[in-house]
Amino acid sequence: MTSATAFKRWRVKEPSIIPGFGLTLGFSLAYLSLIILIPLAGLVWRASSLSGAELLAILTDARTLAALKVSFGTALIAAAVNAVFGVLICWVLVRYDFPGRRLIDAMVDLPFALPTAVAGISLSALYAPQGWIGAWFAPFGIRIAYTPIGITIALIFIGLPFVVRTVQPVMEEIDRDVEEAAATLGANRFQTVFKVLLPGLAPAILTGFALAFARGVGEYGSVVFIAGNIPYVSEIAPLLIVIRLEEFNYAGATAIATIMLAISFAMLLVINLIQAWSRARYGHD
Repeated sequence: MTSATAFKRWRVKEPSIIPGFGLTLGFSLAYLSLIILIPLAGLVWRASSLSGAELLAILTDARTLAALKVSFGTALIAAAVNAVFGVLICWVLVRYDFPGRRLIDAMVDLPFALPTAVAGISLSALYAPQGWIGAWFAPFGIRIAYTPIGITIALIFIGLPFVVRTVQPVMEEIDRDVEEAAATLGANRFQTVFKVLLPGLAPAILTGFALAFARGVGEYGSVVFIAGNIPYVSEIAPLLIVIRLEEFNYAGATAIATIMLAISFAMLLVINLIQAWSRARYGHD
């Protein structure tokens, strides 16, 4: 086969069953540009008004670093917790039939429907030192509300549905015959879970983890009440951006937002690369 013939075959494509690729692609690109790319470009352009020294000063500011550490650290911990317990909840909902199953399944979506401010106020009332749950820990000197622990709990609350609703459909497609075949071949329960089931669920788990993490990093409403907003202790980066805006320091606010954007994009890129590797590693087994 000559190179010209190979190029011709590469250029010729089979017609799609569903027409309109060019129109839908153009609409998708235009929509993404208006909703995502143009606002983000405006954010970066606004932050570019600062000199390199000014941007570095904001980045290395102790208050900024503390806020970024709280936001990304709590979001990462909350997403990891949800990745573990979200899979367990999926397992219960998919593999077992029991009274109240549909009710529990519906409760998973409650953080989607509940206003974030209402969730924040409710969690603050529960985990405050005088709250129903916080009062049990107060005698031991353990404070939950108005600390990073409270922030993590709030992020676990709002991030759980992302993991459950991402993993659940994939788990439902795994036939129980696979588990029975593994048991027939001599695999114990531990080997069945970690060598047969989890490899197939890994891409979905990573996707749910990434969604929960991304939501947690930028969460404001459900966190601002339970955080306490103490600088250098429990102040989140989105709140620091709001404070800079209230001070009419627009360049500083956009600089912090740009820093958050860069860190979030880098972390999500790493997660997507791991997800692609996992899909390539286990997708054909």
